[in-house]
Amino acid sequence: MQTFRDRTAVITGAASGIGLELARRAAAEGMNLVLADIEGDKLAEAAAGLGVPEGRLTTQRVDVSQEQEIQGLADAAFARFGGVHLLCNNAGIGMNRVTWEHTTADWEWVLGVNLMSVVHGIRHFLPRMLEQAEGGHVVNTASVAGLLSTPGMAAYNVSKHGVVTLSETLYTELQELKANVGVSLLCPAWVPTGIHQSDRNRQARFGPKQTASGISARYEERMAKAIHSGRLTAADMANAVFDAVAADRFYVIPHRKINHAIQLRMEDILNLRNPTPL
Repeated sequence: MQTFRDRTAVITGAASGIGLELARRAAAEGMNLVLADIEGDKLAEAAAGLGVPEGRLTTQRVDVSQEQEIQGLADAAFARFGGVHLLCNNAGIGMNRVTWEHTTADWEWVLGVNLMSVVHGIRHFLPRMLEQAEGGHVVNTASVAGLLSTPGMAAYNVSKHGVVTLSETLYTELQELKANVGVSLLCPAWVPTGIHQSDRNRQARFGPKQTASGISARYEERMAKAIHSGRLTAADMANAVFDAVAADRFYVIPHRKINHAIQLRMEDILNLRNPTPL
């Protein structure tokens, strides 16, 4: 997908972080914007700062873990602009716990937002994108946690591994169909965003956050420090995504220093070695 101007981008998790930077880049490219986030007021404030004419922008508060709300977003986007050409399934949350301290509600929350939102996005946008003469591109935000298995992040790792294999499967299917819709998979490492404060958006149906203690608390502290220390920004992630979409490139791994850890994991698997600690 090399033409962005006057095409339409749908971005979830657009009120902050990588999602907001994707919106800024899309705006700079002259795209129509359909922006979604669970933080409605913050989304409205972010959208107002984009400088996009009212006729080219729409926002919608969406709980991406709810399929009917993703379906509503798709219906609104196609009704407003007649097509969707760039779908960024970007919304995500983070959580730190040792594996045995994750509650069932924790698993449902993390998988609902990080994985099922991508499933719902593909289900309700892609069939209509395939029917468009202009085609389009799907970008799924995973993480290097979808390529590695970092301790203290079981639910997050599982959700992001799911996004990786889902995206790889989708890519192969679309290639076999010779479809005019491409796929890219974004796998960032540590980026200074608010993902370590995800509990602010934990919906009531998942119950309150349980205060971490012991080793889980140490994992939380370690994650916060790692995020703040990230040298590549959310804007860097957005630029990498648009470069990949223009080049029809699937894997988007901006933090190239992580390659050694990815290779080591693959070698562990191929050589039947026990996992090397990260």
